[in-house]
This record gives sequence, structure tokens and C-alpha cells, in this order.
Amino acid sequence: MAVGLIVGERQSRPWIVSDELWSLIEPLLPKPGPKLVEGRPRIPDRQALCGILFVLHTGIQWEYLPQELGFGSGMTCWRRLAAWNEAGVWDELHLVLLKKLRAAKKLDWSRAVIDSSHVRAARRGPKAGPVRSTARGRGASTTSSPTARESRSRCR
Repeated sequence: MAVGLIVGERQSRPWIVSDELWSLIEPLLPKPGPKLVEGRPRIPDRQALCGILFVLHTGIQWEYLPQELGFGSGMTCWRRLAAWNEAGVWDELHLVLLKKLRAAKKLDWSRAVIDSSHVRAARRGPKAGPVRSTARGRGASTTSSPTARESRSRCR
């Protein structure tokens, strides 16, 4: 397998998933449940992944994903991304890719950065008392007016 095709090499359409990368991702995806209602056929996972990558690469909003690309609707891709995230697909894929790159001696640890911070959180802060007003008398109401109760709208 050419590890360069999995990560790192630029291509003209980086949202298109290679066969090699798909062979690593497909086994990690959860199996879809049965359809509860009739409707459009389910977009294949590979096409949905390409739609997800297209949105992430271009930065367009999910709802503007062009239907002509054949990736399904933006909402379909967004739901699939959320489901895969919930199933832990991305963490597993990260481990698979690291293992593959390590085996091919393609990891360059000379440029690795590790960042961490550990701060103990207090269980509870000091208890605050009731907040007292600093003004004398009642404040102006934003929901009522001293004018008559007739409509002040220009549209009638």
C-alpha cells in the first residue's frame, strides 16, 4: 500500500476518498439500522464521507452542499458525521493510521509537539449572597409604557 495516498499527498479534489483509504475506514463504520419509513434510498457511506470532506475542505455551510456532486444533502452528511463521531470512528481511524504510518516508518517525531495542562478544579466556589440593587426606587419597566394601550405599530 502506498501510505502517501492515505495522508499527506495533495490531489486536485482532496474530498475524494481513495480506494486504499476507504478500505481502512469502511470496517470502522457502524452498520446502519433498518429503515423505519419509506423514502429516498440511503446514500452510501463513501459518498457521504466525500460530502463531509467537501464541506470541511471548502468551508461552505452544510445546507449549501451542491446536490450535483452526488454526496447527498448537507443534512444527511452532517447526520452521518455526528453518528460516526458518536460511534468513535475518528478515534479508531486515527489509531489505524498511526499504526500504518509507524509500520511504514513515515512518522517524523523530530517535529512533534506535546501540549498538556492540568489544573485542579475547585469543587465549589464561595457562596454568593443575593444581589442588591444600588438604585433607589423602582427601575423603569421595559415591558410597559406610560402611553395609552393602543397599538403603536405602523402596520395595521
